[in-house]
Amino acid sequence: MKEGPDIAQIGALIGDPARANMLAALTGGRALTATELAGVGGITVQTASTHLAKLEAGGLLTQRKQGRHRYFTLADEAVARLIESMMGFAAGRGHLRHQPGPKEPALRKARICYDHLAGDYGVRMLDSLIASGSIDAVGDGLALTEKGEGDLKCIGINVGDLRSSRRPLCRSCLDWSERRAHLAGSLGKALLSSFLDKGWARRTAESRSILFSPEGDRQFLKLFPVDP
Repeated sequence: MKEGPDIAQIGALIGDPARANMLAALTGGRALTATELAGVGGITVQTASTHLAKLEAGGLLTQRKQGRHRYFTLADEAVARLIESMMGFAAGRGHLRHQPGPKEPALRKARICYDHLAGDYGVRMLDSLIASGSIDAVGDGLALTEKGEGDLKCIGINVGDLRSSRRPLCRSCLDWSERRAHLAGSLGKALLSSFLDKGWARRTAESRSILFSPEGDRQFLKLFPVDP
């Protein structure tokens, strides 16, 4: 096909192993330096800089300068969804880069996907919100109900503030480990931020894992009782 979107360019950018590793690392939502990303990609800083320039030119990354340092992040949530869905597709076809290790259970239970909760807990949360009538699954989309807005207000989520954002309120995101949808959008971000602010969970320094405390587990399972 000679007309329409050129997916070959995007495929070529993501298809390099070093670039793929760097993009996957950035789905954790943290801004990383070229040196940090070089370590993730297993390449020199000079080579990483060349790769990062290509990814930025292709619209997959953005950078900001702070002092003498340059920090890189994914360009937007759409890139995060693309990488997450490709990881799910690869996992479903058996294309795994390593054997499951000690970190694997924690990643599968709960992890950050750009800025929202993924893994078993992320899928459970969306399933529970749908089962309780807080969210309607409309075709391929999601819509917050009036009941849901009231329920969220009770746990400190101001939906009015979220609606003022240009970002979609509710969006489904395909989970690479569960192969089902979890909740993204401004609401997904707000809920994860709430769990972290309440001390129910914390981020880990060198992983995408979200670790829930025993009390956090208890409160989360009480709030979202539906098991996927």
